[in-house]
Amino acid sequence: MALVGPVIFQVTGYQDSGKTTFIEKLLHGLKAEGLMTAVIKHHGHGGKPDVLPKKDSTRHLEAGAIASIVEGEGRLLLQTEQLEFKLDKQINLLGLFNPDIILVEGHKQESFPKMVLLRDTRDLSLIKMLKNIAAVVYWEEGMEGAISEVLEVPCFHIGDAKAEHQIVRLLKQMHDMETADSNN
Repeated sequence: MALVGPVIFQVTGYQDSGKTTFIEKLLHGLKAEGLMTAVIKHHGHGGKPDVLPKKDSTRHLEAGAIASIVEGEGRLLLQTEQLEFKLDKQINLLGLFNPDIILVEGHKQESFPKMVLLRDTRDLSLIKMLKNIAAVVYWEEGMEGAISEVLEVPCFHIGDAKAEHQIVRLLKQMHDMETADSNN
């Protein structure tokens, strides 16, 4: 039997468009479907992400370690310092945990299948700039017409409870297709 790779799916949009909140909803739905999911978040706010000060792992990094892992009761925390971590390296690292799906928050310009969150009409330029859009979730009423003029993908208002369900269904179908392809 061939090894099945995880489905990679991006959740993109400008800052404060609801990416993290939507990912949380997807995670609940994917877990309910029995799918193991990992998440990569792009820290797009400039600078390094926060770390816990005065913890041993942080002290190890400050002393010159390139990586520090802390494990306890099944929780594993990894901190590492390098010049840059390309998305493919992050995906390879998470692949060690054998997830069914890896959700990528951000990294807009990557070519993986993605959904785009649009706050208002000023964000419409994203759907022309990005590749491989599989779904759009919008905030401002009346945007669906402008979106459908450019894309033929499922569109949902952020308040539509079916949005998360439909995206979870799409991800499950992508996973099932990947699994079927590996068995042939």
